[in-house]
Order: sequence, then structure tokens, then C-alpha cells
Amino acid sequence: MNPQTGPTPLLIACALGIEHLALRTGDRGGAGGPVTVLRTGMGPKAAERSVARVLADPELDTAAVLATGFCAGLAPGMHPGDLVVAEETRDPRCTVACVATGRLVEELARAVPGRTVHTGPLTGSDHVVRGPERADLLATGAIAVDMESAATLLSAVRGGPRPVAAVRVVVDAPEHELVRIGTVRGGISAFRVLRSVLPAFFEWHRSLLLPRR
Repeated sequence: MNPQTGPTPLLIACALGIEHLALRTGDRGGAGGPVTVLRTGMGPKAAERSVARVLADPELDTAAVLATGFCAGLAPGMHPGDLVVAEETRDPRCTVACVATGRLVEELARAVPGRTVHTGPLTGSDHVVRGPERADLLATGAIAVDMESAATLLSAVRGGPRPVAAVRVVVDAPEHELVRIGTVRGGISAFRVLRSVLPAFFEWHRSLLLPRR
């Protein structure tokens, strides 16, 4: 990795156009360095390729990486619009530990007051998870599942040590399964939450630049 000569960049990765739209329309001020919002495309392979390509840019080779977007909640009692802060992301190839998750929880509580924030393992899948498969994944200890976060963070740490995190907004849950994002109330609620989380991401990023105590 090249020596860092300026503020540490932040790469925020999401998969879907609607997720990218929510992030682009959110508050873009206050990060601790340059911010890139990347739409990777859907699925783990697309996420892995896109992140690796972007991090090959010398200006981003020390970037902190945060995966975000929508997810499926696995635990009973989860609702659309709830937030998931991953303590780790799980992929059949690797488990990646997330950094400064407590700070993310604190900042999300400020950015989106009243929303429930869940913490725990976030597992990856290569397909949309529905029905009984949720219970199988919950039995592994995971609290939520999505298709890109694990691949995104795995690709990020392959490029060298860097701070990584994953924050997802629950768009459907065991008692609230959706057919299409954005066509029902749960999808709209999740979109509005995702649009509001950027200040929390930026505060997390700024905290990484502070001296360790």
C-alpha cells in the first residue's frame, strides 16, 4: 500500500440503484476525507469485482470501506426500517471482523432517532433468502443476511489492512416478507432510513482518524 499523504478516503459500497439513490440524496457533508459512493451491482461476485477494481486506484488504496444497503432480517421481532450493524460478516471463505461498531451504533441512534439498531453477525448469500431458509441461517447465530456485504469486506481486506464495517437497513423480516422493494410500506420505510444514515457513516469515518487512547 502507498503511504497516505492526505485525509483517509471512505468508500461506501451498495448494490442496487435504489440504494445508491438513497445515499446520493442524503447529507453528503462532514466526512473525514474524500467520499466515494460505489454501486457494485447485485450479488457477491459483482460486489467483489467492483470493490477490487475501485481499490486498485492508488488514491483509494488506504480507504476505509463500509458496505450498506438493504438486508433481510432473520430474528423474530425485526421490522422494516430497523438497522443492523454487523459485528462481523460471514462468507463460506472467510469471516471479517468489523471495526468501531460501538461508534456506529451511537451515531446511528443520533442520525435516525427512534429506530431499533441490532448488532451481531451478518451472513452472506448468493440468492434472495425467503421462508424457512431464514430459520436455518438464524440457527448459525446470524441476525441478518444480504448478498453483498461479506463479499465487499472480503475484497476490501484482501487489498490490505483497512477499517471495514457493514450497516444494513432491514427491508423485510420473518413476519414482514416483501415481494419487491419500494412497492409496499416496508420498502419505503427502509429507503427513508437509508437516506438518513450518511451522517453516522461520516462520524464513524472521522473517529478512525482520532489518536488511540
